[in-house]
Amino acid sequence: MSGGFDDPRAVLRLLEQRARRRFGQHFLCEQGVVDRIVRRAGISPGDKVLEIGPGLGILTHALTRAGAELTAVELDRDLADHIERVFPGVRLVRGDALDQRWPELLGGVPHKVVANLPYNVGTRVVMDLIDHPGLFPSVVVMLQKEVVDRLLAPPGSRTYGALSVVAQARARLAFLLAVPPRSFYPPPKVDSSVIRLEPLPEPDTGGVPVRDFDRVVKAAFSQRRKVIANSLGALFGRDEARTALERAGVDPRTRAEQVDLAGFQRIARALYPSHQA
Repeated sequence: MSGGFDDPRAVLRLLEQRARRRFGQHFLCEQGVVDRIVRRAGISPGDKVLEIGPGLGILTHALTRAGAELTAVELDRDLADHIERVFPGVRLVRGDALDQRWPELLGGVPHKVVANLPYNVGTRVVMDLIDHPGLFPSVVVMLQKEVVDRLLAPPGSRTYGALSVVAQARARLAFLLAVPPRSFYPPPKVDSSVIRLEPLPEPDTGGVPVRDFDRVVKAAFSQRRKVIANSLGALFGRDEARTALERAGVDPRTRAEQVDLAGFQRIARALYPSHQA
């Protein structure tokens, strides 16, 4: 690969810096993985693409080669300088992805998202992105394997939790590929995975406003060792929680991890009968 993007150590020496742990930086350095990500993201010439955390630019280079019209958001000042210097055709936005107002930044124009997200903010960034369904038709991101497992988890599994439910209510999710630590420099202590999320036109909350639905789900999982009647009772009151569960057809003695998305929709409707959209 030209430009030395496959040797992040050499680029870092040129930049006279080390990987900054405060930003959760682990630089992807395996070209085969990068090429598979771009192919699975379905990038075609002229596609408008958002990359978050371009780092040293190995994925940036592959996206531009595929013909993407790329906007890249980078927080690290030195890395932003590097991206600006090496990729003059990329629109560079300096700042934190969590601070961006995406509709304003992108002019309301739909963008595909392709990114290797920092572990320390990855979950928050993903949830923010899929809360803009019309703006981001597809979100292909690399995350810590543990987070991807939680996003994809089915009811009854050890990793199924509030994140699983609220994400699956907002998007269609699909596992794309596993990425081992050796694909990064410096290698992280954990495995990574790439996931594709396609935001639904509207969150599938059963007609309940998203804020109310999320509140119910998070309350249900707030005390995982307790039955769902007790977990919900801590927020809504025990009697009201039990009545709502009975109306929803959910056994009050079950635990939250046994309840599927449809079950949470029914519970939310029972708890918020006057707040349905």
